[in-house]
Amino acid sequence: MNPPIVEARQLVKTYDTGAVQVNALKGVDLAIERGEMVAIMGPSGCGKTTLLNCLSGLDSIDGGDVVIEGVSLAEMSDRKRTDYRAAHMGFVFQFYNLMPVLTAVENVELPLLVARVSGKEAREKALDALELVGLRARANHVPDALSGGERQRTTIARALVNDPAIVWADEPTGDLDSTNAEEITALLRRLNVERSLTLLIVTHDPSVGAATDRIVRMVDGAIAGEDRASVAVPALTAGRG
Repeated sequence: MNPPIVEARQLVKTYDTGAVQVNALKGVDLAIERGEMVAIMGPSGCGKTTLLNCLSGLDSIDGGDVVIEGVSLAEMSDRKRTDYRAAHMGFVFQFYNLMPVLTAVENVELPLLVARVSGKEAREKALDALELVGLRARANHVPDALSGGERQRTTIARALVNDPAIVWADEPTGDLDSTNAEEITALLRRLNVERSLTLLIVTHDPSVGAATDRIVRMVDGAIAGEDRASVAVPALTAGRG
């Protein structure tokens, strides 16, 4: 049996404001298999986003370890962690984090240009990624000229452009209406199935959770339980969203 692609071992994270100490993660153990689509759910303030940020190396940890593809994040320097994220991870955020002055294709190719990929290769890969999410025809539009669904598709294309081992998504449907949320959920599931893409999604949306392989439920900085979803792959509807 192959080892998990991501493994949290007794993960501890504490925020100390001086006046109060918040135990955001209390010895969390979690394993994510390669090609699995996992939802992290729970009430606001339970530690969902903190867990995602610690697993991905965006945030430091105060105890335990995170092992990704057999590599311990705790043993990496900050620079090595940053380089590892750029080469092996993709990120999808609730509010897109797109550069407003750049077109969709320029936003998508940006991580490759930062990684010193040639302009020609970066543009080709960015267009391919936009094609993958059904948005190539909108490649030359700036974010303000795109709908919310199109912006999130652009964000997903950007997350995929470096062919990551895992994509982290924090409330990817949180800023969308129900129709666009359904289309984005279907797109993520289709990418997971067709490309064996590993996805960890923080969400409040039960319909997003229902589309995953497994729901991990958190309460007060700890994992309270897990549910296995019985998944039918949603149809990816046409249209620009």
